[in-house]
Amino acid sequence: MKKEWDTLEVLKHARHDWLNRLQLIQGNLSLNKVDRVKEIIGEIIVEARQEAQLTNLNLPQFASAQLTCNWDQHYFRLDYEVNKSSTIQHLDDKVLANWTNELFEILDASVEKFQENHLSVMIQADEEETRFFFDFSGILINTSNIIQFLEKPLNSTMSVRATAVTDEEISFEVFTIAAERV
Repeated sequence: MKKEWDTLEVLKHARHDWLNRLQLIQGNLSLNKVDRVKEIIGEIIVEARQEAQLTNLNLPQFASAQLTCNWDQHYFRLDYEVNKSSTIQHLDDKVLANWTNELFEILDASVEKFQENHLSVMIQADEEETRFFFDFSGILINTSNIIQFLEKPLNSTMSVRATAVTDEEISFEVFTIAAERV
């Protein structure tokens, strides 16, 4: 079940994340590891730019699911990357967000808990077509639920195609279907 975040909870988690980063910088400065501090600051800048691109896609519910995923009690870590960034007008944000949250629930039920399970989402958004590439690596104890989920149609404008399913990896993409093909 997707947790609904209120403003204070979001601010609390964001403040905690920033405090962790500042303490990491402070610790490395006290050890005179200036090069490591520069790396950390560079990572923060890249992450902030990715967050900005994600939130500018015009998919607020989907973006919220991505941004808050690691704050929830999932048995995997999520990272995302926006490669091409364009405001998306042709996708149903609610359908995509609900589908993504259902995917998170199915992954939680299908992975070996407390292992290094990782989900990566790469987003390529342009005016005509949008693609979401999902790559999971970790330990899966039940692939049949995931396969069933991926085989269900999303809606008339979006489709899912699995490219790899093993006990340690799942790769699939969600992509838009051009209006002339529908």
